[in-house]
Amino acid sequence: MTENLENNLEQSLEQTENQVQQAGDSQVVEASVEEQETATVVAAKSKTKSGAKKAEAPAEDLGVESDPSFDWGKYEEGDYQTEFKKTDLEKMYNDTLSAVKVNEVVDGTVISMNKREVVVNIGYKSEGVVSLNEFRYDPDLKAGDKVEVYIESQEDKKGQLVLSHKKARALKSWDRVNESLEKDEIIKGYIKCRTKGGMIVDVFGIEAFLPGSQIDVKPIRDYDIYVGKTMEFKVVKINHEFKNVVVSHKALIEAELEQQKKEIIAKLEKGQILEGTVKNITSYGVFIDLGGVDGLIHITDLSWGRINHPEEIVQLDQKLQVVILDFDDEKKRIALGLKQLTPHPWDSLDAELKVGDKVKGRVVVMADYGAFIEIATGVEGLIHVSEMSWSQHLRSAQEFLKVGDEVEAVILTLDREERKMSLGMKQLKTDPWEKIEEKYPLGSRHTSKVRNFTNFGVFVEIEEGVDGLIHISDLSWTKKIKHPAEFTSIGENIEVVVLEIDKDNRRLSLGHKQLEENPWDVFETVFTVDSVHEGTIIEMTDKGAVVALPYGVEGFVTPKHLVKEDGKAAKLEEKLPFKVIEFSKGSKKIIVSHSRIHEDARRAATEGERKSTADTTAKATKKLKTSMEKTTLGDITDLAAIKTEMEKKESKRKKAEKKAAEKEETPADDQVENQAENE
Repeated sequence: MTENLENNLEQSLEQTENQVQQAGDSQVVEASVEEQETATVVAAKSKTKSGAKKAEAPAEDLGVESDPSFDWGKYEEGDYQTEFKKTDLEKMYNDTLSAVKVNEVVDGTVISMNKREVVVNIGYKSEGVVSLNEFRYDPDLKAGDKVEVYIESQEDKKGQLVLSHKKARALKSWDRVNESLEKDEIIKGYIKCRTKGGMIVDVFGIEAFLPGSQIDVKPIRDYDIYVGKTMEFKVVKINHEFKNVVVSHKALIEAELEQQKKEIIAKLEKGQILEGTVKNITSYGVFIDLGGVDGLIHITDLSWGRINHPEEIVQLDQKLQVVILDFDDEKKRIALGLKQLTPHPWDSLDAELKVGDKVKGRVVVMADYGAFIEIATGVEGLIHVSEMSWSQHLRSAQEFLKVGDEVEAVILTLDREERKMSLGMKQLKTDPWEKIEEKYPLGSRHTSKVRNFTNFGVFVEIEEGVDGLIHISDLSWTKKIKHPAEFTSIGENIEVVVLEIDKDNRRLSLGHKQLEENPWDVFETVFTVDSVHEGTIIEMTDKGAVVALPYGVEGFVTPKHLVKEDGKAAKLEEKLPFKVIEFSKGSKKIIVSHSRIHEDARRAATEGERKSTADTTAKATKKLKTSMEKTTLGDITDLAAIKTEMEKKESKRKKAEKKAAEKEETPADDQVENQAENE
């Protein structure tokens, strides 16, 4: 019985020790004084198994203080009941531990660390283990530091206390971030990775954005060197709607730099020469670090000559001597210059150079209006597009030159004070207008190229620099042309005759129809008034129609003269006979009519009938007079019959004349016809 009790107590103690060892690294559990004494007695009694005499041995021999209330006799018989049972011991042990709840955030103490884990004591019967990755934002973490942990479970399958530092930070992170922004506090963050435009920073377990411009006061060339670093930041912006946080490291040092800027600017003077370092290069200039304050050298102040990009002159981190051109105390802007440290090239320009001299240079800049030629470093002249060719057609300068071309030109103007020079290329060639009258005399024929159209004519070029105008009325003798595009097209060659020369204004008046004799001299004998010709209607308008007549000439007919004999109007493309009712050689106009043909035929028939009736009446009258004296009753009857017949014929004649009169021209019709003829 005694041995069983001893074994039970020993097993209970071993289980308690094993449980403590599994929870952490050698935590010391303090038991009650009574429990220690009992364990000591059991250990001592287990060494003496020789009977009742040894059981009665004094407790002093065991090295412990004896308990006078302990009955060794009952203990040996197995009837002894100890005052402290196992459950009582567990209760006493648990009372020494802290009470914890799952899903709570509590403070703990770092007990120990290795390369993968951190052991944290929260006052529970066992310690918790947290992954070291959750503390990567704090590389200075060490044993004894206080940390916040989230209790996920009091024990897992292995009896291990499950803790999380990351979740604990996440629960309180937004409160901390807001508090940091309100109090303008400096916080630590771990730069996790690079992203577009900046970096991602772990702050209190929240992924915050660090813009590239907020990393440092100097431009950052390599963002990757900051990945994995822990730095100090300030929260500068929070978007609660999208849960976005923006932090800045630059804000920590800006205040100090601002003070340095004020001190440096206070000592600046225009014309002062300083040494600086190339901090950044842009397409428009170079930023120079003057030791805490930045200045800008504009691209135009880098060199007296033309450059396409500042990198042609300077490099990053290069030390330079610069001169202060201007500065603004309020805006903290400093304008610097580099070329001002060397003499201006115009000052060393050849004193013998004058207007009319020929120079050679290289095209450095092109514009629509001209080209800039560099004849020496920093010395440029402009060739305007109008000085590139004798041609009157103002085109783009890119059609003549391009950047990099080597050209020869003549100096047209030279202003050394204003440092300006104008050049010309066409002056190297002979002016074609100097001997224009000899080369293109009046009446001479030439081949030209159509360059442009206007409503009133065609501009042509006989040779480079010699242009002329063909008026629309000088394109054709016979056709009525509304626009030059109906006759020719741009780029085509056309034969011309010189009609007039204006040397002072550089103008030629040209003609195309003058290549042939005036056909209207012949048309005057062909298209006589009342002559009839076959024609085809080729165009219909509200005011009339255009008719194509023989020999390529055109005539005009008004709507009332388009009525056919059956009363219907003539149609487009219909071929009909037309009578000429008007011919004008001066205005080159022919007015024709189709209706007039059948109207004249009807009028002629009426006149013939009228003449026949008159002849019959005259004969009857003469017969009556000769037989008047021999008149009888029978004669009177015959005379009455003749009279009746004559009255019938007269009545028919009057009706025919009335019908013909209705078809005669009215004043309004004549007015419309005259208006159409004039047009």
